[in-house]
Amino acid sequence: MIRSFIFSEGKLAGRDLELEALRIVRADKGLHLWVDLENPTDEEIKQVLEGVFGFHPLAIEDCVTPSSLPKIEDYEDYLFIVTHAVDFTRTEKFNTTELDLFLGKEFLVTFHRKALRSIDALVEKINRATGVIARGPDRIAHTILDNLVDLFKPVTDELRAEIEEIEARILAESSDTLLTSLLEVRSEVAHLRQIIRPQRDVINRLAHGETKIIRAIMQPYYRDLRDNLLRIEQTAAGFADELLVSFDLYLNKSASQTNDGIKVLTALTAITLPPIVIGTWYGMNFQHIPEIASPAGYWVALGVMLASTGAMFLWCKRRGWI
Repeated sequence: MIRSFIFSEGKLAGRDLELEALRIVRADKGLHLWVDLENPTDEEIKQVLEGVFGFHPLAIEDCVTPSSLPKIEDYEDYLFIVTHAVDFTRTEKFNTTELDLFLGKEFLVTFHRKALRSIDALVEKINRATGVIARGPDRIAHTILDNLVDLFKPVTDELRAEIEEIEARILAESSDTLLTSLLEVRSEVAHLRQIIRPQRDVINRLAHGETKIIRAIMQPYYRDLRDNLLRIEQTAAGFADELLVSFDLYLNKSASQTNDGIKVLTALTAITLPPIVIGTWYGMNFQHIPEIASPAGYWVALGVMLASTGAMFLWCKRRGWI
């Protein structure tokens, strides 16, 4: 799907033009153009990225090929930016969707395989607006990236809730699925940190005026965006530390439970030891036990076994093994 928006002096002047009209607008330096490609076909990719804008073949190749890490490349008259947005189509696990941007002085092209809330929010805002929307493609790009970063907050809130639940389960009774949950959340936090750190570096380059594409007036906005990503990164680092502590608590609790089991087995062995020793020693087929010169020798041996077993039971219980 191809969506296009044409802006004149910050106001919406047209939308969803044909390809030939897009070429004309592209050549008009007084107009700003935003083209959004959502899950486009190969033909649409070729018509827009090659035919209308003439982007570098390597940039197009990087755009259509999924990338696991955000990055930025400067092609002199435009920037190619790879970012990652939260994928809300799979709510059971944290995932991201790649969002690619071609940012020039007079144009912005966005490319993504799935519908993104950050894009849809801006489209909705454009549909409602009647006045000035954006006076430059760098402002449009900032709005998209700002929406993208804001949508990481529900993810961090959910991860925080999952970590608190895991901590509560560790301190409570044991669960067979606890280790699985712990490893899953740890993987999600690692994925979040893997995405946020390079994405912050990308925004940092835009915020420090390393390129002529970003106007000086917009640099403070990008710096604020960088600071938001830094806070998310610090939050993710805190989550990683909490998970390490939780993992240590889990291992310590597992070791303690194992020790408790060993204590119980040791206590059972200690309790059954006196009857085994006495029964083994006096368990011969004697008419009268030699050491106990009495017809009641059997009952004497039995009484000794019961008394020693009871004494051993009390001793194990006093030590907390039972």
